[in-house]
Amino acid sequence: MRRHLLAPLIAFMMVFSFLAPVTQAAKANAVAYTPVPYEEILPILEKHVKESERVTLDVIGQSSMGHDLYSVVIAESAEDINQSKKLRELMVADPAKAKKFVAENPDVKVPILINGSIHGNEEPGVDAILKLIDRFGYENDEETMSILENNILIFNVVQNPDGRILGTRANGNGFDVNRDFVTLSQPETHATVELMKEWVPMVFLDLHGFVVRTNRTPGLIEPTTSPHNPNTEHDLYLKWALPQAEAMEAELMANKDKFETDLYKNMEGTHIPYRDAEDGWDDYPPIFAPGHGMYHGAYVSTLETPNKTQDGVEWHYQAVMGALKYAVKNKVGMLEDQIEVFRRGVEFDHPDHAPGFFPRAYVLPVDQTDPSATVKTVNHLLKYGVKIHQVEGPALIDGNKYDKGTYIINLNQAKAGLVNTLLWDGEDISDRVGAMYDISAWNLPELWGFEAIPTDSAIDVPMKEVNKAIEEGKLIGAGPYEITNSSVGAIALVNRLIQSNISVLKGENGHYYIEQGSASLSNAVKESGLALMSKPMPAKAKKLERVNVAILNDGGQHGVRTALKQLGFDVTELRDQDIEANGLAEFDVLVANGSGIVKNDAYKGTIHEFVSNGGKYIAIGANASKAAVQLELTEATVNSGGTNSNGIVDVLYGDTSITASYKEQDIGFVYNPVWYTSVENDRVAASFGEGKFFKAGFWKNPQPAQGQPVIIKGADPGVTLFGMEVGFRAHPEYLYRLLTNAIYPGEETILTTAAGTKARVERYAKEGAFKNDEDARALTTHLTAVNLYEEKRQADKVVKHMEGFDQLLEHQKNNGLISEKVYHLLKSDTNALIKKWE
Repeated sequence: MRRHLLAPLIAFMMVFSFLAPVTQAAKANAVAYTPVPYEEILPILEKHVKESERVTLDVIGQSSMGHDLYSVVIAESAEDINQSKKLRELMVADPAKAKKFVAENPDVKVPILINGSIHGNEEPGVDAILKLIDRFGYENDEETMSILENNILIFNVVQNPDGRILGTRANGNGFDVNRDFVTLSQPETHATVELMKEWVPMVFLDLHGFVVRTNRTPGLIEPTTSPHNPNTEHDLYLKWALPQAEAMEAELMANKDKFETDLYKNMEGTHIPYRDAEDGWDDYPPIFAPGHGMYHGAYVSTLETPNKTQDGVEWHYQAVMGALKYAVKNKVGMLEDQIEVFRRGVEFDHPDHAPGFFPRAYVLPVDQTDPSATVKTVNHLLKYGVKIHQVEGPALIDGNKYDKGTYIINLNQAKAGLVNTLLWDGEDISDRVGAMYDISAWNLPELWGFEAIPTDSAIDVPMKEVNKAIEEGKLIGAGPYEITNSSVGAIALVNRLIQSNISVLKGENGHYYIEQGSASLSNAVKESGLALMSKPMPAKAKKLERVNVAILNDGGQHGVRTALKQLGFDVTELRDQDIEANGLAEFDVLVANGSGIVKNDAYKGTIHEFVSNGGKYIAIGANASKAAVQLELTEATVNSGGTNSNGIVDVLYGDTSITASYKEQDIGFVYNPVWYTSVENDRVAASFGEGKFFKAGFWKNPQPAQGQPVIIKGADPGVTLFGMEVGFRAHPEYLYRLLTNAIYPGEETILTTAAGTKARVERYAKEGAFKNDEDARALTTHLTAVNLYEEKRQADKVVKHMEGFDQLLEHQKNNGLISEKVYHLLKSDTNALIKKWE
């Protein structure tokens, strides 16, 4: 059979709230096994290619660490494959013709895609696939041949080789690949999406581990609990997916004699979430491989084997056999309903949806200065097989004028559900269920920063189909040139220029400027796709220097690290012990995102020295914010909405350098939402919105966070705390620039005021930080006068009186009249106020 190999080969958290842990009885006589090492898999597959005419092997990509990703196809003949692919193309392009094709060719074979161990340390899935390949590559018994006479089997053999080699759930980049099917940030995800797009499988099985809800029903087979994403044709899916799951369960029960241990021998079934639970294991977000597969019309199922044993391998094997036998019995009906999914899209006929749920189309205008987010999105959607057009001249749609080049995505297409789930606003599902398995909002337009305008009008203007979106950047005018602080692409250009020794300045308005043109600048701008307009250089624009950014190893999803790299920063990952041993003298910025941050005195001293020497400390999320409190970088109280809460929120952004280029009322993204209390107004850069600020997602009780600070400054102006997720799983790109604003402040907005400092002194006095009330009163009296000078904008008097305040602080410290902690906090305020008004 054909052998397709590439030339080089030839030379943010799983929730198991409702699942009980594996019991001691389940573990008692479990027999461990040794998974097949990754390096031994290729020789096994090559042997099959050599010995079996049914087996075809392809390298479909490389992992994040450069390991090959293998696809094995088992079919009786090349003709079978070609006929199947012809049908799959018709299903997407012309479902009516596809239905007719099936009627004329009832023996057409349907593809079934089986995904091996997307989580690297859930090894039995891969080993079960190897066992299935060994059977279907060679055996000729009646059951085997019946399956091959009706199906083409496609195996994504080792979906996550990095994790298999490292013994980790994540890939080599530290990403959970099974959370990446909206973002497509990882190469493994790209490869799997390509397989889905190429084969349009009728059935997609994703092999995982390890779940034991009870010893009577070990393992898990989907379909899932509610809520279900409203953009799927769930009625057609469930019609076949539930009995498919029960067929897998029946196969397990019929083959209990094949197992060695009591957990399996004594099982009475398995856990099917749709049938056996109310919530907590849902398919709502299309971030999972099976959840995404539904938008390609597949009857999908996650299979969770009970444990990491040889019996765990056998469980997967028998469950898959149950699905294959069910597909043989029900091929025609399942195939007709898969075609019906695509017909509903193409004919814009969604009987289970309220009128108006699906718009007729989305209009994506192209920003003439910075089209990068729109261009990225168009190319992103094309990877899924979405049809996109571009208007060939000025167009009038719903009374609005759009320029030539505006993108149009009509929803009378096969993958209408996929388009809408990625571009719609989302919904607040907090009251519909008690718990969610993972994120509940992912809105690309808001979180990536582009416009997608829904319309219910039929768009009848000259258009051409788009195969790839390309925008060529350019310099307009003689300079100076402005790079608007508007996108990841804009900041990446800024960093590229700085690293190329091209002078870049930042204005108080938050935008970036280059004084004059050059060949190097022209080339970089051309590649960026941005248009740089000639604008006057702001009077107080400050030249930016190259910065060295360090990030603490967060032990989990590396979204922030990836965000910083996408922004063009050189990033060094550090462990706490690295900082304790070597200090931070070679770094300008330290980003803390996650848990496990050391808080001992030596570490604390290193951090305080770093900040006092001008270093910037950025804390993101609940754990890092709580660590900042323990490190005495802030006095704020850190409040959390819980790890099951997530979604898109309204945020009120202040007029500061940290929030530059964001609208006064804009959006944010939260996961385990954080807000801060016990913090004066002159520390606050942004707050959650007023009223119903929670827009989409799952958050049972957001009211306590309403109007509360979500971005604050620490005691030192170089410390910034973010209560929302600005780099979550490399997805909310619209928020990445908050990181840049904290790193490249230009003339940083110093928020500290005399009034805020006075309020802090009064709070410290109540907390007993002064030896007696007179000492606190002396400070507040001084600050009352400074506040008046601030209001009158008498800068020289503010500075003079704050210098006097500084002397008073020193006197109180030297005489033991003030606590050491409060002295340092007020010293930071003093220095900030003097710097602000000098």
